[in-house]
This record gives sequence, structure tokens and C-alpha cells, in this order.
Amino acid sequence: MNSDFWRGRRVFLTGHTGFKGGWLSHVLRRLDAEVHGYALDPDGEPSFFSQAGVATLLATDTRANLRDASHVATAMATAAPEVVLHLGAQSLVRESYRDPVGTFATNVLGTAHVLDAARSVPSIKSIVVVTSDKCYRDIALGRAMTEQDALGGDDPYSASKGAAEIVTHAFRASFGMNSASPGALARVASARAGNVIGGGDWAA
Repeated sequence: MNSDFWRGRRVFLTGHTGFKGGWLSHVLRRLDAEVHGYALDPDGEPSFFSQAGVATLLATDTRANLRDASHVATAMATAAPEVVLHLGAQSLVRESYRDPVGTFATNVLGTAHVLDAARSVPSIKSIVVVTSDKCYRDIALGRAMTEQDALGGDDPYSASKGAAEIVTHAFRASFGMNSASPGALARVASARAGNVIGGGDWAA
């Protein structure tokens, strides 16, 4: 990792109160980035956010819902970031069965809100949307998945991540740097993360 790239870089990080987002906050601050967090409150205690002192690492700590487009847009514009890292999500398969509509609202519409807000912030140079390896339709093929494999998912969580990938692709194709559309986006990429095990993960 190029530490010079991150030094002094303003980063808008969604999901900073979660497990991955909390760890990423620590990594970014170690690299001397300026981290602006946007997330809901931690989901119960103990949480990695409180145990690891994530709040002390942040330039700003906005507690709001990704489903609220105006809050997302205001927080992002105020932070004036150069990089957006979108990790905020409803991240549990079990919870997606309990609240499928809420899962789709957060993971799909929330992603659209982040990307749409970024169109109005000229300081942004790059955006990474983090989804999941569960975004693929046929995950039991016995081989590594490729970019050409079909997106989908039989449970609400997996389907929501596949849909978030489609939303990301649509924004990149419609408003990306090579687009003639007004309100062009910066460089947009997605990262499909697998399961992560580490200290401070109390999610059930």
C-alpha cells in the first residue's frame, strides 16, 4: 500500500461503526488519512467501535441512515472528501430474513444515495463500493468466481448485494468519467469481500 497516497487524504467512510469499517478507520489513520465517518450507532455492546476507540480517530462522526438521501448528501458535501469508501450495509444474512425490505433499502437504495451524492461533490476523485462475494448467483460451482459470472442470490442479503453491484455499474456507465452526462462521477470501482474473521467481531 502506498502510504504517500493516503497521507492527508480526506476520506468519506460509510459503515465506520461496524467491524470492517472500524478496522479500516484504524488503518486509514495509521496512514495519516483524514477520516469522515457516516453510519448508524454501533449495533449493541460490546462493539469494536467503542472497544478500539474508533471515535478518537475521526475528523467527523455522522450518525445517520444511508436510506436518508439528504443526510448522505449533506454529510458528504461537508466533508469534501477526495476518496469515498462505501462499506455501510445491513451485513447479516439472518437479519435479511427478518427484515428483507429494510435490507434492500439499506444495501441497494443506500448505495444509490452514496453514488448520487458523490456526483455533486467535485473534490471526489475515486469511489470504492464494497459488496460481497455472496453477490453471485451460482456460488457452489466448485471454482473461483469471475467478473463474468451471473449476479443474483437466493436470500435477501445476497440478492441485495447483487443489486448493489448492478446499481454501481449503472452509475459508472451512466455518469462515469467517460460519460457525456451532467454531474459526472469520479472513478468508481466495486470490491467483493468474502467473510472476514478478526478481533472485535461480535455480530450474531
